[in-house]
Amino acid sequence: MEQLRIQIEQYEKEIENAIVSTKDELEAFRIKYLGTKGLVKSIMGEMKNVPADQKKMAGFMLNEFKISVENKFEELKSAVGEDSGEIIGTVDYSLPGDDLPLGTRHPISIVQNKIMSIFQTLGFAVAEGPEIEDDWHNFSALNLPENHPARDMQDTFYLNEDPAWLLRTHTSSVQIREMQKGKLPLRIICPGRVYRNETISARAHCFFNQVEGLYIAENVSFADLKQTLYFFVQEMFGQDVKVRFRPSYFPFTEPSAEMDISCLICGGSGCNVCKKTGWVEILGSGMVHPKVLENCGIDSNKYTGFAFGMGVERITMLKYDVKDLRLFSENDIRFLNQFKAAY
Repeated sequence: MEQLRIQIEQYEKEIENAIVSTKDELEAFRIKYLGTKGLVKSIMGEMKNVPADQKKMAGFMLNEFKISVENKFEELKSAVGEDSGEIIGTVDYSLPGDDLPLGTRHPISIVQNKIMSIFQTLGFAVAEGPEIEDDWHNFSALNLPENHPARDMQDTFYLNEDPAWLLRTHTSSVQIREMQKGKLPLRIICPGRVYRNETISARAHCFFNQVEGLYIAENVSFADLKQTLYFFVQEMFGQDVKVRFRPSYFPFTEPSAEMDISCLICGGSGCNVCKKTGWVEILGSGMVHPKVLENCGIDSNKYTGFAFGMGVERITMLKYDVKDLRLFSENDIRFLNQFKAAY
């Protein structure tokens, strides 16, 4: 931990003294420090060598370092400026303005609204919560106590020196808030944006959207969960889609399962999208762990429940055959116009 701190301080001095005067030098700075194989990404990998009891503080320190580098890059970028070639005073303000192209509903919004509509027909209400969460709602209440190894499954953005505050990594925190109200039976879906410290690529992003579902009542069984998800898949992808469940592990459900559907791109024959298997995973699910119920003041001997969660981007990519996740956040009007007929 101390060695990591010293290393970060050395890098900070180096970055603070960096001199950039041209666009080429600015791009070299970005590649060296913020690129896919850059210094920031490299030092983030040191997190795995930090003792478990120091991971929170190390994560905060690394996030602060990353932010300082990004701020320095923006500062240098502003100093270099952009060569627009425009001569001041040559704009004729009497000319009519250019027509601005009209936008369209975003594909993520289209699919998320469709998901919500399907579950609302089954009696699920919509519940929302804050994107800035505390550690208890995001982790501890979900059977992820401090130093639990499953916390390493999610790279978290912590907000300040107090690691108790963070950007939520899933909308399960909304489920905890609703269960705490004690109004049972409970049948909700929780849509919203979540954040994880991921390297941005065609298949991953540092922010994305989720829809999670929760049903708590007496005598709820795994059969209820399966029938609910069968209905959802057929309504979303059609009656001919095939479904399978695979055993999995989530700290907040037991038993747990991941749900696959037959690949819509190749029809199940095997392609690059489904990695030649003919199947694509779309969501995780399971029976709510009794410990989670007890953490929220619910009698686990009387009540049972199921939960599930899916990434809206994954569903959208499958439904509309989108190959690159980054297209959803670029707001390219040419891309968005393709979805005018989708609603």
